Amino acid sequence: MDGITWLQLGAGLFLLFTGGEGLVRGASRLARRVGVSPLVIGLTVVAFGTSAPELVVSTTAVLEDRDELAVGNVVGSNIFNVLFILGLCALARPLVVAQQLVFRDVPIMIGVSLALLLLGLDGRVVLGEGLLLCAGAVFFTVDSVRASRRESAQIRSEYEVAIPAVAGWGGALVEVGLVAAGLALLVVGARWLVAGAVALARAVGVDETVIALTIVAAGTSLPEVATSVVAAIRGERDIAVGNVVGSNIFNVLVVVGLASLVSGGGLVIPASIENFDLPVMVAVAVACAPILARKHRLGRWEGVLFLGYYTAYTAYLVLAAREHAALPRFSAVMLEFVVPLTAATLIGLALGARPRARGARGSEES
Repeated sequence: MDGITWLQLGAGLFLLFTGGEGLVRGASRLARRVGVSPLVIGLTVVAFGTSAPELVVSTTAVLEDRDELAVGNVVGSNIFNVLFILGLCALARPLVVAQQLVFRDVPIMIGVSLALLLLGLDGRVVLGEGLLLCAGAVFFTVDSVRASRRESAQIRSEYEVAIPAVAGWGGALVEVGLVAAGLALLVVGARWLVAGAVALARAVGVDETVIALTIVAAGTSLPEVATSVVAAIRGERDIAVGNVVGSNIFNVLVVVGLASLVSGGGLVIPASIENFDLPVMVAVAVACAPILARKHRLGRWEGVLFLGYYTAYTAYLVLAAREHAALPRFSAVMLEFVVPLTAATLIGLALGARPRARGARGSEES
């Protein structure tokens, strides 16, 4: 493996991050200029903008007949967003969630994850199913705008601070330029990242799917990392959680939907992803429900748990790809000890969520 491969990967990741940031900033400021509410911008423009790298990379991969990269990117990104980003945010600062829309969006995230699992049972997402996913994205966006009107004043003020109003129209051309430059950088970065990922997979002798689920997925999630971690540190914790959940929904509905339309004959889902990674993605989405319901809070110990699971998931992928001798023992420990223990913990949290949440809400208001 030569230095050009690493250069392609590094440059592709940098361009994706820079392009995604430029797109989100330019589009958010333009939306504020025309009077769009900060909450609506956060729920739609920011969530979609941070998913733009996944969209461009996946469509680019499909056009090059590399469906495994396209699907692995989406599934890996959704797992990374919850386990790594939310885990990192909670570790930096416990996330107390007050945003009503998060409690609506978490079940939606679970639902669309299950839908993708079911659609992929035959090994592909065909044209009609892609159209259905895209229609779901339109409905979700419209419903988010309507639901935002019922959000509390506290949450609206949080988004107001994060996405302030822009005075005058003098900088509009700059913002249009940011959007255009962001899109251009995303396209170039996606091409370089896909080329580098393919070269890396061939050089180290692993399936391209593994590279897509790890390096590509983490790379395309860099805008989510920046948005959510900065928001958590600033105390804008509803934005941190809402961005991750919203991006995961957009990844399934928009990225998979459009990728299946571009593919023509249907987006092929590799058997390894269908049998293992898709169920993991659904399980990760389900894991958010009882934890967010418990005191409406994601604490540091849950953050450590999430990060630990992402480490274990990545380790499993690497061991399986290399057919390492430690894989059977590692799998046995996960299946016989870690998974049952976590399932018991989550069930306990779910059973105790409602009364605890009321007590927590009362203590926060006092």
